[in-house]
Amino acid sequence: MHARIALENASFHYLPGRPVFEHLTLRVTAGEVLCLLGPNGTGKSTLIKCMGGLLRPQDGGTLLDGKPLAGLRPAAVARLVGYVPQGQPSLFPFLVRDVVVMGRAAHLNAISSPSKSDYTIAQEAMESVGIAHIADNPCNAISSGEWQLVLIARALTQRPQVLLLDEPTSHLDLGKQMRILKVIMDLAASGLTIVMATHFPDHALLAGRRVAILKDRRLIAVGSPEEVVTSDNLRDAYGLEVRIVHVDDGIDRAVCVPMIGRGSARDGLEGS
Repeated sequence: MHARIALENASFHYLPGRPVFEHLTLRVTAGEVLCLLGPNGTGKSTLIKCMGGLLRPQDGGTLLDGKPLAGLRPAAVARLVGYVPQGQPSLFPFLVRDVVVMGRAAHLNAISSPSKSDYTIAQEAMESVGIAHIADNPCNAISSGEWQLVLIARALTQRPQVLLLDEPTSHLDLGKQMRILKVIMDLAASGLTIVMATHFPDHALLAGRRVAILKDRRLIAVGSPEEVVTSDNLRDAYGLEVRIVHVDDGIDRAVCVPMIGRGSARDGLEGS
């Protein structure tokens, strides 16, 4: 199956001589959820922005259905790729409905206003992520989890083929994390291609069809969750002894168990 979106031999730096990543290739097929893991500061957000055309690699680049993203105008990119940043609640009392319909901007010209059809598309997006009931609420009076869903709905209103999510469950409680993951899994089941950066290996085990780990300017592992979310790979990535445990009892899935209190990764190995 061909890649819907791909970084091909991409290298990026903010400062010369200090690369964030080098000669990196990452391909994601249609309807796939790829979860991107890695330590803080390793470049996950930068990689996501490069895939979305918000940043341009110094070498290599992003391909969408085999065609260079760099050759498209920004409005054309926005019709194809939706980007959801790490959510910071709005300081202004825009209505949720009005924030979501902003996603239609890529389909309007400079002097157009959203039409009835645009508001219908926004309504459908809100219903798809379960926030239609707060459409008329001010967005500075909703919870952080609801705000994250507003940002996802706004991106869906673009009608993209690819959705890029940068830490969509950060700062959320367990219930809201699971709600976001359920939305992501449902969107992928509908055919949307999703790349999600996350700090939680368990989220990759739950929602990912493929997983990649970014560290030391390169991908140290790419493959299925079973292949990538392993004790060895997580030790290499985070410097911590971790056990992957399969839970039966009607659950039937793997979970990630950090060995808290075992000291460093080396201490944990020597004591095991």
